Amino acid sequence: MKEIRFHGRGGQGTVLASVILVRAFAKEKKYSSAFPYFGFERRGAPVSAFLRFDDYPLREKTQIYSPDCVVVMDPALKKSPEIFEGLKEGAIFILSTRKSVDGLKLPSSIGRLGCVDAIGISLEILKSPITNSCMLGAFVATTGWLNLDSVLESISETWAGEMGEKNLKAARTGYERTKISVLR
Repeated sequence: MKEIRFHGRGGQGTVLASVILVRAFAKEKKYSSAFPYFGFERRGAPVSAFLRFDDYPLREKTQIYSPDCVVVMDPALKKSPEIFEGLKEGAIFILSTRKSVDGLKLPSSIGRLGCVDAIGISLEILKSPITNSCMLGAFVATTGWLNLDSVLESISETWAGEMGEKNLKAARTGYERTKISVLR
C-alpha cells in the first residue's frame, strides 16, 4: 500500500486533486480511497487531503501519518514543519515552487524530489492560481506510479469543454516541466 498526503490552501483544488487521482488509479485496476481534512473551511485556509492505493482492497480509513509521498500545492507552505512529519525513508516530495530549493532544509528521509512552478503554469494556462491539474502532472512525472493518460482521462471526466481542455494542458505542462532530483 502507498500513502499520499496533500497540503494546500482552500481554493487550490487540493481535495479535488486527490479525488481525480482515485479515479485514475481505478482506471489502472488499483484500489484507492481519498478523503480531506479541513481546519477552517474557507478560501486560503490550510487544507490536507489523504490518498491510499494498493493492488488489494483497502480497509484503513484514518489520516496518513507516515506518507510515502507528500504533495505541496502552495509554495508558501514549504517552510511549514507539518509537511515533513512522518515521512517514510525514501519518500517522494513534490513541491510547487518557482524558486530554487537549494536553501530549503529537506529531511534526509526524502529520496526523490519533484519541483514545478505550478502557480506560474496555472496563471499562464488557466488565468487562475488553482494548481491541482498542474500538480497532478507533476505527481505522475515524479512518482511513476501511474500513467499520464489515466490522469488525463480522469481530468476530462471532471471538466468539460474549454475548461477541460485548459486543465488537460495544465496537467501535460506540469508533467513536462517538472524537475526531478534523486536525493538518495
